[in-house]
Amino acid sequence: MSQVPRIDLMRHGQTTGGFAFRGSLDEPLTPEGWGQMQGSFDAHGPWDALIASPLQRCLAPARAWAGAAGLALQEEPRLREMHFGVWEGRTPADLMESEPEALARFWEDPLHHVPPGAEPLTAFRDRVLAAWGDLVRAPAPARRLVVTHGGVIRLILLHEQRRPLQDLLVLEVPHACLYRIHLHPGGHRVERLPVPTDPADPMESPQ
Repeated sequence: MSQVPRIDLMRHGQTTGGFAFRGSLDEPLTPEGWGQMQGSFDAHGPWDALIASPLQRCLAPARAWAGAAGLALQEEPRLREMHFGVWEGRTPADLMESEPEALARFWEDPLHHVPPGAEPLTAFRDRVLAAWGDLVRAPAPARRLVVTHGGVIRLILLHEQRRPLQDLLVLEVPHACLYRIHLHPGGHRVERLPVPTDPADPMESPQ
C-alpha cells in the first residue's frame, strides 16, 4: 500500500530578540533555539524535501539540514511571518505599559484589531493559504518538512480544522513544535507530535 503523503510544520526556535513581536524582523536563532529545532528534526524525520520561510530563523537550519542530507530546499516567501507594523520588536510587557487597551483588543479579536501599520490579518491569511494550497496540490515527495513561523502555522491549522480566524491566538504553537498533516484524499488529519517546546510565547513569539 502506498504511503499517505504528509506535510510537517515546524516552528523556528528561540531567537536573539527574545520574547517579542518578531514579525518580519530577521533575527538569528540563539544556540538554544538551534538545539530546540535540532531535537525536533532528529525525533521526527526523515523527510524527502524541505520548504522554508526566507527569514534566517527558519532558512538557516533548513539550509543546514538540506545540505547535510542532500535534500531539495525550496524558499517560500509567502510563508513569512505577519508584519506587526509599529509593534515589530516590542514586547507584550512594554505594550502593557504603553498601549494596554490596544494590546487587549488584539489578543481578544486579532481580525479587527491589528497593530497600527500591521499587515491586515485577512491579507496574511490569503498569502499563507495560497502557499499552503500550492504545497498540498503539488506532485511532490511523500514526506515534506515546512520550517516557518507561529502565525503561519496557526493559520494553516485554523484552515485544516475549519475554525474561524478570530481563534488565531487560541492555538498553542511553541518554539520548535511540530504539527504533522496527513493528506488523506478523503480529508486531512492533523497530529501534534511530542517535541521540545517553549511554553511562553505571543504570535512571534506570537512568531
